[in-house]
Amino acid sequence: MKPPARLPRPLLCVTAAVATALVGCGTVNGTGPGAGSGTVSAGRTGGGADRSELESRARAAQVAIENVYVTDVPGFDPAEQSAGVIGDDGFSVTYVQQGTGAHIRLGVERGSMDAAGCPRVPLGDGGTGGAVKCTADGGRWYRTGGARHEYATVTDGRLVRLDADLGTVDRATLRKAAEAAHPASDAELDAVLPEARPGGGAPVERGDLPPVGDGAPDNDVDAGG
Repeated sequence: MKPPARLPRPLLCVTAAVATALVGCGTVNGTGPGAGSGTVSAGRTGGGADRSELESRARAAQVAIENVYVTDVPGFDPAEQSAGVIGDDGFSVTYVQQGTGAHIRLGVERGSMDAAGCPRVPLGDGGTGGAVKCTADGGRWYRTGGARHEYATVTDGRLVRLDADLGTVDRATLRKAAEAAHPASDAELDAVLPEARPGGGAPVERGDLPPVGDGAPDNDVDAGG
């Protein structure tokens, strides 16, 4: 069984935005007819990206394109800046309910879960507070711990997890989100994959690193101090 998933860095923006209705944290994907329907359909590029571009964007995000899943949650839309990598090449995106700030996080990684291992895997937020309790539910695991709950589904060698706050998203809504989770179509990939950064997202080259040694910055001072 794989180690617990790590939250993608972009999710920090979404979490902070729950109290501020996403102000300053990018936009929610879905602004025209159907916004709030929970259905990811309109691509970022308007006319739709071709498969090679989608694969390039997935590589730039360090995500395996086959790990990109989406779901349909009535009243919720995916927050654009929440999409990112988890673990080695997994994918995560957060669906937000406009007006309330309630959110459901979808995460996908390669792996599995069984009855013995289920209680040992922290919930998607890192497992803040309380032991994890697991209940089999329709071929999935319903998991609770502290103030969080989650549905986890093993499918095609992947662990698809949807978690939320117990106080803002009820179990029935979370179950529907888990049942609707599916591999993204090309149009859905276009809608949720982050845009490739200029330059292909290459690491920034630092000028203070010596050409030899352990790569630590050279902090020596001259004779004048």
